[in-house]
Amino acid sequence: MPHPVLGVDHAYLLVDDLNASSEVYRKLGFTLSPRGLHSSQKGTANHTIIFADDYFELLGIVRETDQNLPQRQMLARDGEGLKAIANRTESADAAKPALAELGLATGDVSAFSRPLPLPGGGEGLASFRTLSFEPDGVPLGHFFLCQHETPHLVWRKELQQHDNGAISIAGIVGIHEDPQATAETYARFYANGSVSAAEGGFSVKTGEKSAPLLFVNADTALALYPSVAPRENETNRLLALRISVSDIERVKNVLADNDVAYSVTEGGNIVVAPGDASGTIIEFVV
Repeated sequence: MPHPVLGVDHAYLLVDDLNASSEVYRKLGFTLSPRGLHSSQKGTANHTIIFADDYFELLGIVRETDQNLPQRQMLARDGEGLKAIANRTESADAAKPALAELGLATGDVSAFSRPLPLPGGGEGLASFRTLSFEPDGVPLGHFFLCQHETPHLVWRKELQQHDNGAISIAGIVGIHEDPQATAETYARFYANGSVSAAEGGFSVKTGEKSAPLLFVNADTALALYPSVAPRENETNRLLALRISVSDIERVKNVLADNDVAYSVTEGGNIVVAPGDASGTIIEFVV
């Protein structure tokens, strides 16, 4: 089988209070899906923020279960924020032996679903199959594959219209003490992965219509986001979610209308600090 990892499907923010975070992201100008409750064994719920080819989600714990113990431990240790990258695959089951042949260790395939209210009334059931890479082989956060069994229930047109003009995930930024080695590790995970120097760090191409990953050290992170100083001695975590928008002035207007503080980079991008975005930097780019 060809390399089964086809690009970035979505990312998720693990949040302390799902209701509070949903209001935060509405103020940032995003349209959120109705609250989705995952299968009982997962004990989690979410709101998705959908674009044409990818999305991100706010994920909260609503009931303690054995399956969400690692997420609860992550929240207690590191606080809320951007914690995971989920990747496209056509088949989670077929991906497992294919990745083993490439020397990439994975866990077991997991299946779950969540009810999804439909615009005209009634309810659909969004279903997924996932496969996680072994944590010891992943430098930052949770990294896994996601097979959509019901994509038409996730990528609904009415959810892709955002007041801030958001179009897609433009990139994911991670901070690590060895950004080059980290980028090279992630490049192996992708069918078309490659590494290049960029923005004082190292960027990973992840596929067609797929967000690149950028890894930088602490000094470069501070240079990229001088208004959002990383925590003292901070290393090794996912730092920022870049969002492509149609019009940067439209973003400014939405944030001003909702009394959300922001800064502007030298290149004209809009940066919202972690304190105003549930623990992660949100950077709006054109």
